[in-house]
Amino acid sequence: MNDIDPPVQPAAFPAAGEDATTARIALARVLRQAGIADAAFEARILIEDLAGEDLAGSGAKLDEPAVLRLRAALERRLAGEPLWRILGAREFWGLSFALSPGTLEPRPDSETLIGAALDHLGTRRHEALNILDLGTGTGCLLIAALSEFPQARGIGVDLSDDALATAAGNAARNRVSERAQFRRARWDEGLSERFDLVLSNPPYIASAEIALLDAGVREHDPLLALDGGADGLDAYRDLAALLPARLAAGGRAVLEIGAGQEDRVRALMTAAGLRHLRSHRDLGGHSRALVFAGEI
Repeated sequence: MNDIDPPVQPAAFPAAGEDATTARIALARVLRQAGIADAAFEARILIEDLAGEDLAGSGAKLDEPAVLRLRAALERRLAGEPLWRILGAREFWGLSFALSPGTLEPRPDSETLIGAALDHLGTRRHEALNILDLGTGTGCLLIAALSEFPQARGIGVDLSDDALATAAGNAARNRVSERAQFRRARWDEGLSERFDLVLSNPPYIASAEIALLDAGVREHDPLLALDGGADGLDAYRDLAALLPARLAAGGRAVLEIGAGQEDRVRALMTAAGLRHLRSHRDLGGHSRALVFAGEI
C-alpha cells in the first residue's frame, strides 16, 4: 500500500465472510489514511484481538460478530481513542493488565523500573521482601515485581477507588492476589512498616504542559495520574519527605521520572538524606528510573 491508495470508507469495512488477511490490509489502509503512524501494527492487533484469528495462516474468514466488533473498534480509533483503551488491556513485563478510566496505560518505558529493581535486589530474589507501590494505578509495577520476587508481598496505594479495584482485579488476573493488597490513601498515609523495595511512577507533568500532550494521553489518561503541579515536581517533594521512614535497611526506592527531571529529583532526594545509586535509561536512551538507598 502507498500514498495513492484509493480511499476506503470505514462504514463499508470489513464485511462478513471476508478473508482476515485481506481485512487486515484494508484496515491498515484506513488507519494510515487517518494519520495513525503504526497502522499496520494496530490493524494486526485489532484483527487478532477482536476477530480471534491467527494471521500466521491464511484463508480465515470473518464472521458477523467479529465484523461488528471491528467496526465499533475502528470508529473509536478514528475518533482518537488509544488502541489499548479500546481493547481494554495492555501488556506490561509480559503480563496482561486490564485498564479503566482511573488508570494510566502501562507503558514500555516504565518497565525500566522493574529492570532496575532486579539489578539492585536480584541477589535477594527469593527472600520474603516487603514491597510498596505508591500510586499503583493498574498495579503493573507491584504485580510485575511480585512476579519476579516469588516470596515477596506488597501493598499498592492509590487515591482512586477505580484504580484500586482495577489493580486488585489485575492481581487476580496475574495470580499474585494472595501476596498483594491495595489500599486507598495519600502516599504512605496509615503505614508504619518499612519496605525493602518502594516503587513509584508519580504524576510528573507540569500543569501548564498537560494541554500540550498528545490527545490520546490528555483526553484518556486520568488527570490525577498526570498533573505534577506547577513544575512537575510536587509528588517528588512528597516522596522525599516520606521515603527515609519507609525504606528498610538495605532497601531501595525506584522512581520514574520525566524528561529533564533527573538533576532536580536527585537533588530533592539527596537533600532528604537518601543516597542516589544509579540512573537507569529506557529503550530510547532517556533517564527513566532513579534508584535511591536510605542509608547515608
